[in-house]
Amino acid sequence: MPYPAPAQVAPGVHLLGDHGVNFYLIEGADGLVLVDAGLPSHLEQLRGLLSGLGRSLSDVRAVLLTHGHLDHTGLARPLQEAGAAIWIHGPDAVILRDGPRSAMRHARPERSMLPYLLRRPSALALPLRLARAGAFTAPAVRGARVFDADQVLDDVPGAPQAVVLPGHTPGSAAYLFADRRLLFTGDALVTEDGFAGRTGPTLVSRCFTHDSRAALAALDRLDELKADLLLPGHGAPFGDGVRAATRRAREAGVH
Repeated sequence: MPYPAPAQVAPGVHLLGDHGVNFYLIEGADGLVLVDAGLPSHLEQLRGLLSGLGRSLSDVRAVLLTHGHLDHTGLARPLQEAGAAIWIHGPDAVILRDGPRSAMRHARPERSMLPYLLRRPSALALPLRLARAGAFTAPAVRGARVFDADQVLDDVPGAPQAVVLPGHTPGSAAYLFADRRLLFTGDALVTEDGFAGRTGPTLVSRCFTHDSRAALAALDRLDELKADLLLPGHGAPFGDGVRAATRRAREAGVH
């Protein structure tokens, strides 16, 4: 399955994935970090980028998962086996442990997909693409490192701040690299929602969101953070700052 070439979106920050799923490689003086872990079929894309940098999977020191959904965790196991520490907010660690399909038990969405598919039948391409990419059969991950509240991850290159944002899933989180003014929002705030046909800062559709009221409240926590560039789990990077993004997401509302 061909994927777009990785793109540098900030100094030393590379966007990987495809037109539906983002994950990021961050180069630092003290090592490499991934934010999220894409799909199993993204492995060769990641290896190609690392090779071009003169690195390999074993040079990735940490993987910071924004939540436990299968389109963000597909490479967690091979990266763990290569030596990376896997980090996740505590409530979603059980999804990693029990495997990608367990999200329907541990982070059940508010709504069925059916009303969305009836309005936009083309959205069916998303779960089909995930299936072809191996998302539903990725191996479980045990032994992840867990945080249960906001904290600075001193053991991770760049010492990012983990920011807990329950809503999209119980264990959703963002990662702030304050010295670079970069905020990785995962699915707590995205700039594209293929199921709803929305572009621009928005919350994810309720057919993929566990608690939309909590997801809206999480935007208030994002407002407290200072960053110039937001790097979401889906959609293009957003460079107009945090408050502009959260304002537009509130205006878009829950859908």
